[in-house]
Amino acid sequence: MLSNFLIGLREGLEAGLIVGILVAYLNKISRRDVLPRLWMGIGAAIAISLLTGAILTWGPYGLSFQGQEILGGSLSILAVALVTWMIFWMGTHARNLKGELQSKLDAAVMGAGLGIVVVGFVSVAREGVETALFIWASVNSGSNAALGTTAAIVGILVSVVIAYLIFRGLVRINLSRFFTWTGLFLIVVAAGVLAYGVGDLQEAGVIPGNNQIAFSLATVIPPTSWYGTVLGGLFNFTPEPTWARLVVWLAYVGVVTPLFLRRVGGGRATPAPVAAGAAAAGAAAAGPAATGPSPQTTVVPAPSRA
Repeated sequence: MLSNFLIGLREGLEAGLIVGILVAYLNKISRRDVLPRLWMGIGAAIAISLLTGAILTWGPYGLSFQGQEILGGSLSILAVALVTWMIFWMGTHARNLKGELQSKLDAAVMGAGLGIVVVGFVSVAREGVETALFIWASVNSGSNAALGTTAAIVGILVSVVIAYLIFRGLVRINLSRFFTWTGLFLIVVAAGVLAYGVGDLQEAGVIPGNNQIAFSLATVIPPTSWYGTVLGGLFNFTPEPTWARLVVWLAYVGVVTPLFLRRVGGGRATPAPVAAGAAAAGAAAAGPAATGPSPQTTVVPAPSRA
């Protein structure tokens, strides 16, 4: 439950910051006339994300057991790949996120047509589809799908409130530290989802070794105990992993964690500018005729996407 809440919170906050930058910049350059087109693209992105979740939830029911296991395992691995790419992509582009988004908007505003819709759609759809796929993989591997889905929705709703408060200048939050710690947490969660996906493929017979148990901790951490349930729900922990699941988990954590920490450490070497979203929001709040920086521009340090 906690893992799904944090996934929804993190991904929702990232999408909220992006939307805030786009809306605030259009207000700043006095192009509020194209805001409906931007919201049209954002709305389409949300619809695609919900459709993706619906297809993932109800689509596999017509398949055989083996087909469901193959599909579930493959999508779990795909979800981990997308989340891993997202972590490192943001680590590279976070400092230039505001400039990249504004450049895209500048080009789209020149045409003032479909381009605005496309910018809004692409900017949010990537986050939404990633979130839908990863939450589905996490919920699918858990024991209580309804509780996991509810936790993810609550996380998204909380992220919307936090993003709004940030752009209104009513709350301060160290986004760099937030994304760093949630990034580390997501790495462990993703490792569990990856191991679970490999387990699905083993049950389907695609990967051998389904009966080759590496070790057993069932007497120490019974899967039916409260702490066994918590570990299983958070990290897909199993007290009797196969060798394939164990090797995959160790390899993922052992490779991704140091690369992530190196990326974060490299990012700290360069002083981060003020938060793009908060700066744009401050300018928008002051109005298009503002001639100086808004006092809200230093509310939040630059978001560093882990």
